[in-house]
Amino acid sequence: MRYLNLNQLSDKMGGRSRSSIYRDVEESRIPAPLKIGSRNYWVESDVDEAIAAAQKQAA
Repeated sequence: MRYLNLNQLSDKMGGRSRSSIYRDVEESRIPAPLKIGSRNYWVESDVDEAIAAAQKQAA
């Protein structure tokens, strides 16, 4: 299992801004982050599944 920090997630999502990423979380387009210590991380496989589902829905 690999965890992504905000910068890595932004790169994976084509350079999306912090506010856009958190808007996606609020609208359930991507999973909410896990808080580890004082930082937020996303599980890469969960993000990949959300992106694939969105692509399938758009097609």
